[in-house]
Amino acid sequence: MNKYYYSILLLSFTMLTNCSRNNEKAIQSADSVITVSVHKPLAASNLFVTTSGKLVAKNSVNISTRIMGYITLLKAEVGQTVKAGQLLISINATDIEAKSGQVNAQIAQAQANFNIARKDYERFQNLYKSQSASQKELDDMRTRYEMAKASVEAAQQMKNEVNAQYNYSNITAPLSGTITAKFAEQGDMARPGMPLLTIESPSSLQVQTLVSEQEIMLVKENMPVQVAIKSINKTISGIVTEISKSAANTGGQYLIKINLSQTQDLLPGMFANIQFPFKYTEKNYQPLQENVMIPKSALVEQGQLTGVYVISSQNTALLRWIKTGRVSENKIEVISGLQPNEVYITSAEGRLYNGVKVKIK
Repeated sequence: MNKYYYSILLLSFTMLTNCSRNNEKAIQSADSVITVSVHKPLAASNLFVTTSGKLVAKNSVNISTRIMGYITLLKAEVGQTVKAGQLLISINATDIEAKSGQVNAQIAQAQANFNIARKDYERFQNLYKSQSASQKELDDMRTRYEMAKASVEAAQQMKNEVNAQYNYSNITAPLSGTITAKFAEQGDMARPGMPLLTIESPSSLQVQTLVSEQEIMLVKENMPVQVAIKSINKTISGIVTEISKSAANTGGQYLIKINLSQTQDLLPGMFANIQFPFKYTEKNYQPLQENVMIPKSALVEQGQLTGVYVISSQNTALLRWIKTGRVSENKIEVISGLQPNEVYITSAEGRLYNGVKVKIK
């Protein structure tokens, strides 16, 4: 029995001790004040739309051939710099050489027939003048002469065609640039129209991006934009030069091309963020109201909810849920939940929670 009463006394003492400690913590928590930094939202008359894109070469060509044959020479590697007119690929041209021999024989035959026809025609002209040949005989000789002349011209055109085919057996660089892709190796069979190499000129780069159907009507030619290249931590100004008005082949989005003010240290394929300056009115996105922009660092996220701490009239932190909109670099638009003249907390020297007392730094 004594043990029973002793246990009850020990439990009561423990409960009193814990309550005393909790009360001390509550008093300490109530008396604690967290120093915070605050900021007033900036009115955003000009909002920015940011899209993703990549750098591409304005001058980019795929090299192919019009003849079939084995590749006997391939002086090209990815990353290699080439000059316009430099020999890159040679293709076995045995078939063309055989055809060239046939054409040369045809030219020789046609030329011989033409020489005979010309002499006969000149002779019959003299006979006709001396009335030793009839008009019909002269006409027949003239027809034979014209046909022989046409045969020579046809054979010469066939020769030109063969020479043109020779040009595709020895392929040179059409422009100065860098080889960015290689689709064949020496010894492979080349076929008409099959791409062999890709050459790009990195000296002339542009940015290509896609915008939605709501934004395409706001993009104008010669519109200035800001292009941020993350890989080199650089922002470059650009100008909109081409605007596609069709989204048939781009998944419901519209292609925009942008020329850059400078391309030093840039390479094709680099990813970029493009910032378009748009003024929103009742006609496009938002009602005509004063929206605000706040730093992303001031946001508090809990699950799918986004909020920001404001200061109540009792100088305590109050978590306010907000609705956010478009993103501009390190700032975000607040559509609702925060007034333009309302102060919000940007940082704190302690853990913030609802009801904690705060002091502005």
